[in-house]
Amino acid sequence: MTGANYTAPSAAQSPRELVVPTELAGLRLDQVLVKLLPELSRSRIKAWIDAGGVSVDGAKLPGKHRLLGAERVRIAPLPEVHDATLQAQALPLSIVYEDEAIVVVDKPAGLVVHPGAGNREGTLANALLHHAQELAALPRAGIVHRLDKDTSGLLVVAKSEAAQRDLIGQLQARSVRREYLALVHGVLAHGGDIDAPIGRHPVRRTAMAVVPKGKPAITHYEVRERFADCTLLDCRLETGRTHQIRVHLASLGHPVVGDSVYGKPRARSPIPIDGYALHAAALAFVHPVFRKAIECTAPIPERIERLVSHLRPG
Repeated sequence: MTGANYTAPSAAQSPRELVVPTELAGLRLDQVLVKLLPELSRSRIKAWIDAGGVSVDGAKLPGKHRLLGAERVRIAPLPEVHDATLQAQALPLSIVYEDEAIVVVDKPAGLVVHPGAGNREGTLANALLHHAQELAALPRAGIVHRLDKDTSGLLVVAKSEAAQRDLIGQLQARSVRREYLALVHGVLAHGGDIDAPIGRHPVRRTAMAVVPKGKPAITHYEVRERFADCTLLDCRLETGRTHQIRVHLASLGHPVVGDSVYGKPRARSPIPIDGYALHAAALAFVHPVFRKAIECTAPIPERIERLVSHLRPG
């Protein structure tokens, strides 16, 4: 295992000047920067502001200061920020597609995507840093979107700041096609659309829920196969909220098999299964450099195939 450190993207090495759009008037300085610089993490933006590297019309202001619109924001160069605790690790990676700009991986269930409290090693980010050293210079090791630890399937990772910014923009524009396979409890007669806002659970703060003031969230689903007590669904995300498919399907009374957070006590699997019966099976987007359509698929993992075979009669 060898060390690899994060550094700030190119914005940290050269000044950047931005003009605050009038439509963002009323938002806090830190909120405006999150919207204008989607390729950067909230923590990195906060570090810039706290270190005095951000000025508004020449004045150093706190992140909570609300802007009026049309201000000029200057982000000054800061020393590179290193995270010596984030290590590159030679972990297995299932690579579906790769070129000089991106890499698409098929993540197994049980693998955490990015280090967090109690998970500084053994994550997808650690494996990616070992696979491609240039990812050490990007926020979140180039990771553009995430999957829950116990969900398997496809993720796209950028190898440059420009590619990462472009892919994040495609996600925000809802032009990335993300299709999932989900086995749920109960029998659904037909497919449908779920248009229900998702936000933090009012009681369980580590969970999400359908709440009136949540962020817009839309999931489309179709029935692929029915069993005596379960249904196999094809789901497509129009938005990408935290735990979206799990929360939406549970809100219908059909939690994902194996998901004890949103489905208990009904989410117990008929046979043991690693993780949830949820798999990101297809991913389609426009290549951030070559502008060609990229379509990737990941086969149904053996853990879900074994469960489906158990449910089929005969």
